[in-house]
Amino acid sequence: MMRIYISEEFAGDRLDGLLPRLVPALSRSAAQRLIEAGAVLADGKHVKKNYIPAPGTELTVNLPEPEQTELAAQELPLDVIFEDGDLLVLNKPKGLVVHPAAGHPDGTLVNALLWHCGDSLSGIGGEKRPGIVHRIDKDTSGLLAVAKNDFTHRGLSAQLSDHSMFRLYETVVRGRMRSDSGTVDAPIGRHPTQRKRMAAGHSPGAKEAITHWEVLARYRDYTHLRCRLETGRTHQIRVHLAYIGHPVAGDAVYGGKPGERGLDGQCLHARELEFTHPRSGERLHFSTPLPEYFTAFLSRLGPEE
Repeated sequence: MMRIYISEEFAGDRLDGLLPRLVPALSRSAAQRLIEAGAVLADGKHVKKNYIPAPGTELTVNLPEPEQTELAAQELPLDVIFEDGDLLVLNKPKGLVVHPAAGHPDGTLVNALLWHCGDSLSGIGGEKRPGIVHRIDKDTSGLLAVAKNDFTHRGLSAQLSDHSMFRLYETVVRGRMRSDSGTVDAPIGRHPTQRKRMAAGHSPGAKEAITHWEVLARYRDYTHLRCRLETGRTHQIRVHLAYIGHPVAGDAVYGGKPGERGLDGQCLHARELEFTHPRSGERLHFSTPLPEYFTAFLSRLGPEE
């Protein structure tokens, strides 16, 4: 059972849209099912999915027991950076899908985790997302935390919600950034006509999104950036950088050029991850080098300017 108190930041939103923000492992449809099943109470009362909680409301969320997964455990290579009885930190390679979905029924990170961990994965994410606390896109590489039990999953999800989980990315964008650093503060929501895309701006359903960026190097037609996420919206870095006119190199979805200078997908790497271990209370920090595809792309850009 989880108890969550609604702060001013989260007030004014429908419960079925709010719950996945507070428990990131839940999809909106999973949140709706929990609400309809009476597993979510507001100040001890049953509510509907369109309920809008006021600041100070206490939500009680009874998460389901882990479902018996029908997904196949597959022996796939995993680059494990850290592991103990509660969690793993992985370095995900570019091109690996995190969880099964349409077009990717197997060969995913979840299939590999089922082989590696057996029954020791949290069930909060549901049948198709066991252990998955936060996601990175198929063509984004880098660090990812995985929970082995529900206690750890709840603790890491809370840190995502209150922004105490530190996540640092590196990317290369099209064009030369004039300033040395900056912040993009623009809400992100579903694109109004293209449902698989996100969009920045004040559209219905858009949520607060903040990305801090810093220039690491400039090239003739590109800029190498470090980006820190203050919030964690879907495709946030890709959407925000495209929004300010500098799409991520290779990101065909948001304005980059597919296959530019030998890239296969976007040039984006989750380089650093820091959080407090939910059980020990120890602050843990992890970093991983830039992968070969990233450094090779930089070398093809020529000398820094």
